[in-house]
Amino acid sequence: MTRDLKPFSCAGCDANQVSAEELARASRRQFLQSAGCFGMMLAVCGFDSPDAEALPVASAIGTQTGNEKRYPIPASDSVNIDRDAQLILARYQGHLFVFALACPHQNNAVKWVAKDHRFQCTKHDSRYQPDGVHTEGRATRNMDRYLIRRDGNFVVVDLHKWFQSDMDAAGWAAAQIAV
Repeated sequence: MTRDLKPFSCAGCDANQVSAEELARASRRQFLQSAGCFGMMLAVCGFDSPDAEALPVASAIGTQTGNEKRYPIPASDSVNIDRDAQLILARYQGHLFVFALACPHQNNAVKWVAKDHRFQCTKHDSRYQPDGVHTEGRATRNMDRYLIRRDGNFVVVDLHKWFQSDMDAAGWAAAQIAV
């Protein structure tokens, strides 16, 4: 199974160095990538709500060996984003989930909306609960979950195996660990 994601990159996207003239010359794709980078920066830094304390957002850095990536299990409920691997680790109500950073509708980045305790697509505003369940919007399924396993105080993610809720409901439901 391969995943065909549209690239999400913040390379060269420094909001302090981009002039209005450069933005005017930028292609639509460059503009959307820059806007996505800015939105992710706001989400990661938690500028949008004091409710972020309930489910804080942080960057995640894992170590990769072959087709697997290993992360420390978060100590409390939180959303952790690994932009390089395009993954979201979400610890919520005693469970840990690993999602694709891309919305299943058209593979655009999703962001955490702390004040509403949900994920939201940055393009068409599809909305998802912290466990990845789709609640509204153009998407037709839940957020894609990766196959994970616990190894002591770490979660190990199989980067080549994920579940789409409409194609493998049992696999999708099982793609979580109790913490």
